[in-house]
Amino acid sequence: MCFQLQVKPDRLEEYAERHRAVWPEMLQALKRSGWNNYSLFLREDGLLIGYVEVDSLERAQAAMDAETINAAWQEQMGEFFIDLEGARPDTGFVELREVFHLEDQLAETGGSADTSPEPQPAAPASAAPASAAPASAAPTDNSTDAEQN
Repeated sequence: MCFQLQVKPDRLEEYAERHRAVWPEMLQALKRSGWNNYSLFLREDGLLIGYVEVDSLERAQAAMDAETINAAWQEQMGEFFIDLEGARPDTGFVELREVFHLEDQLAETGGSADTSPEPQPAAPASAAPASAAPASAAPTDNSTDAEQN
């Protein structure tokens, strides 16, 4: 699942700094609660995009609610965001709808995510680009323009 929040523009660096050293207890709580492959992406204007793989967002959030460390973390993080309207960051985000997933579409078409095109051998450095004229069309006179003038 993917979500969006808005970090206050004047708090961007502090927000990023806090996430460079998340409390070990919080990291362990997230993992215990089923939050997998969790990443946050921050744009310079404060747009925050989060991506997490969970079996069920509702179950993962409920499990985090049972973790005492989560309340302290959410209280501290809440001050960084715009438009939470009283919600905590872990529940006040905007969930984004997935509109494309490569593996799903490959499965529908009978393709495989593990199949990749055969690698093409690299052209030698001295080879002419594919768009160049064929060798038979090249001038036979080896003199340069300067010599011809």
